[in-house]
Amino acid sequence: MTSPNGHVVAFPPDFLWGAATAAYQIEGGATEGGRTPSIWDTFSRTPGKVKGGDTGDVACDHFHRSSEDVKLMAGLGLRSYRFSLAWPRIQPDGRGPANQEGLDFYRRLVDDLLGHGIEPWVTLYHWDLPQALEDAGGWPARDTASRFAEYAELAHRALGDRVRHWTTLNEPWCSAFLGYGSGAHAPGRSDGADALRAAHHLMLGHGLAVQAMRAAQPDHNLGITVNLYAVSPQTDSPADVDAARRIDGLANRIFLDPVLRGQYPADVVEDVREVTDFGFVREGDMEVISTPLSVLGINYYSRYVVAGPDGEPTEPYWRAPSNWPGSETVRFGDRGLPVTDMNWEIDAPGLVEVLERVHREYPAIPIYITENGSAFVDKVVDGAVDDPDRVAYFDAHLRACAEAIEAGVPLRGYFAWSLMDNFEWAWGYSKRFGMIYVDYDTQVRIPKSSAKWYAEVIRRNGLSHSGSERQERAQ
Repeated sequence: MTSPNGHVVAFPPDFLWGAATAAYQIEGGATEGGRTPSIWDTFSRTPGKVKGGDTGDVACDHFHRSSEDVKLMAGLGLRSYRFSLAWPRIQPDGRGPANQEGLDFYRRLVDDLLGHGIEPWVTLYHWDLPQALEDAGGWPARDTASRFAEYAELAHRALGDRVRHWTTLNEPWCSAFLGYGSGAHAPGRSDGADALRAAHHLMLGHGLAVQAMRAAQPDHNLGITVNLYAVSPQTDSPADVDAARRIDGLANRIFLDPVLRGQYPADVVEDVREVTDFGFVREGDMEVISTPLSVLGINYYSRYVVAGPDGEPTEPYWRAPSNWPGSETVRFGDRGLPVTDMNWEIDAPGLVEVLERVHREYPAIPIYITENGSAFVDKVVDGAVDDPDRVAYFDAHLRACAEAIEAGVPLRGYFAWSLMDNFEWAWGYSKRFGMIYVDYDTQVRIPKSSAKWYAEVIRRNGLSHSGSERQERAQ
């Protein structure tokens, strides 16, 4: 769609432009202000779990530099900032009264954002479960869902007078299947049945939290963020087509169906029947999980291309720790496309596919892209960081967003991932996703060319015609 001022791609006038971060990835201050350890503190301090032995103890030192960071956001023209609250900073033991020092930090941050005309968008849980709750069983334990709802109510009561937008969970797939399936993420446990229990209790906690917050403030925008993938079979063989169905079930539908339809996909339940009988689902759970939402957040990075088993699996391989319980023999491939520094194929059409699929197959709901971005190897040259590959990535995916809007998808906003380089979970500080470069030794921040480009996109509410124009505005 072409706008009157000559842009090839213009976005709706009320389209919300933002950027996103997560508490453990940027805050630091791990032992300050009453904060206690989370599962990521424990995991990252365990030898061999995180590349380079990195931890989030200091990270980007946002705990001490939030005012500086908000000024950088304002300089980019951000309309909204999506950030997460650190549960162990607000409720150190995962239960009981709030830690006032922790609440005061977030109150100051929110007030600073509002003072600069930036709408705060709060995520309650971005993977940093208080270690005390993990010691009591973690997400596979049903009680953790109740503890999360109490924490949500506590945080919402403290900040709800100035924050209107709330996300319960960020990417519950990662929390459940990376944390309790393969063990690649905190807390590092490897049990397929536990992973599926964790997924259910994460969603149950989400539903309970939505109910508690809606009872307090019916007009607030409440949602969940799921990481979705376009899933394609390597070939049209029956085995590959079935592999795609299986991975789509465990990656996408196992969350979308309960949250938006109030039921688990029957084929997924069948796929995992040798792992669990879903006996953890109790009467009334699905009604809670499917409590109506105001918005749906979607994180998108790439596509899965999958194939069926290569011969008969041996028992050890079949039961090895996996992100895909019941489908451990599915093989993941690629199509030879350019990749990011995470080795993820760059597939902007997959974003259109995901958005149109959700709009077509599920009840109508406003959608926001709550994360989309790329890691590349960035270098400081003469005090500047030029990242044309990231500019091209953002440009292609924003054009995909515009295409989806044109097709009728109710896409209301876009949050770039990430505002700044940060602790990239099990990769430590070896991967850079930020629009702002962070020198971790000095904590100096340097806006990259992608930051300048994104600021111009926001200012004009649209995209230009040619790649050369995009690069000129990024200089």
